[in-house]
Amino acid sequence: MTITVEKILARPDAQILVDRAAHLLLSEKQKRHSFREWLDEDKKAEFINGEIIMHSPVKKKHWAASGRLTFLLEYYILLNDLGTIAVEKALIALTRNDYEPDICFFSKETASSFTDDQMIFPAPDFVVEILSKSTAKKDKGIKHQDYAAHGIKEYWIIDPTHKTIDQYILIGDETEYLPAKTFTYFEDIKSYVIEGFEIPVAAIFDDKIKKETIQNLLDKNP
Repeated sequence: MTITVEKILARPDAQILVDRAAHLLLSEKQKRHSFREWLDEDKKAEFINGEIIMHSPVKKKHWAASGRLTFLLEYYILLNDLGTIAVEKALIALTRNDYEPDICFFSKETASSFTDDQMIFPAPDFVVEILSKSTAKKDKGIKHQDYAAHGIKEYWIIDPTHKTIDQYILIGDETEYLPAKTFTYFEDIKSYVIEGFEIPVAAIFDDKIKKETIQNLLDKNP
């Protein structure tokens, strides 16, 4: 069931609900402040709906896929002077929650305001999460909803076990993603946000194909 402001206002106890929510959110805000003071470069954690979520080490298939895609994105974005890529430890602050996405892209305009000592960043233009057993529910659930609500225009969920990518995009001022388009190992995927970035899905899972893709990107951008 979707909860809307209109549905809350239709209830006779609307003010009680709002007051209770305000009290709980104030307490959560204080906890979030403490979380940020506690967090440092050695901790991998997120703050989601009032809870501190610690992340355990990932499997090889996770970091290998992340590394290949990061390399391809950085190469293409640098070549075309489009912006910047952040990997894993960049803390993204949305209205209520703090996330550390596996990969995210900031446009050149947004990234131009960042400082070398900055540790907290705004919503990016593009986010990638790579599924693991412990994160899949949040990646497909609350993060999917929160990223869309905060205007993150493109969201990829990579499944390293089945070697697929679910691509979600926002159109115009919408606050919910269009239904996912799923790309399989033998298909190419084209970014909606990073202009001209198109790669074989297999390049994220195979070093030989990654090398061929780098050469193709170079040929297109001499």
